Amino acid sequence: MVVATVVWACVCFLVAPLPYNKRFWVTSRWNVFIIWCAKVICGIRYQFKGYENLPDAPAIVLSKHQSAWETIFLLPNLIRPLVFVFKKEILYIPFFGWAMALLRMIPIDRSEGKNAFAHVVRHGKRRLADGQWIIMFPEGTRIPVGKKGKYKSGGARLAVETQAVVVPIAHNSGECWPKNSFIKRPGLVTVSIGKPISPQHHTPDSLMQEVENWIESEMRVISPHVYTGG
Repeated sequence: MVVATVVWACVCFLVAPLPYNKRFWVTSRWNVFIIWCAKVICGIRYQFKGYENLPDAPAIVLSKHQSAWETIFLLPNLIRPLVFVFKKEILYIPFFGWAMALLRMIPIDRSEGKNAFAHVVRHGKRRLADGQWIIMFPEGTRIPVGKKGKYKSGGARLAVETQAVVVPIAHNSGECWPKNSFIKRPGLVTVSIGKPISPQHHTPDSLMQEVENWIESEMRVISPHVYTGG
């Protein structure tokens, strides 16, 4: 990953003058390569469930967060270019952050509070209008397999503000690529995509509750062996 990141960041700098869709495609080949390496070297395979649920419409993708794997995998594998909302410090990471800065992501300063969310809404509306999707991880950080983090309502608030549908995603990537673990385990990652949820007639809290209910229920379907007590 380190070698590929340095090489590919240099490629990204070279293609920076290209139109955005072409620049996005070239940049996302790094993601494709890393996922391929994970499969060939580490035996981490994947399958989709519910891929037909992806809508041909503006959408906010809200995903379970267990691993670095899904942050790499999802970018090139959905039907629209993705825009990540992340803390701005990531842009300072040598090569990786510099390459990310060439894409239409939404970095935020968490210390700004309400102003940070206003920034997300303002730029999110532009990205959705340009045909991109916004992706957020409502748990905020990677959660150990079999556990549930506190679901924050930012993604649901954005969906209500923009009236874009929400696409929930559950997966079990942490079983193969655990948080902060150098060792990767061979296995099959199931990426399950739920039906779009309309924000109409929802408050941010009620919308997030529906998303949380679906994701956590689906986790018990795709990883029943790691959940106990129901």
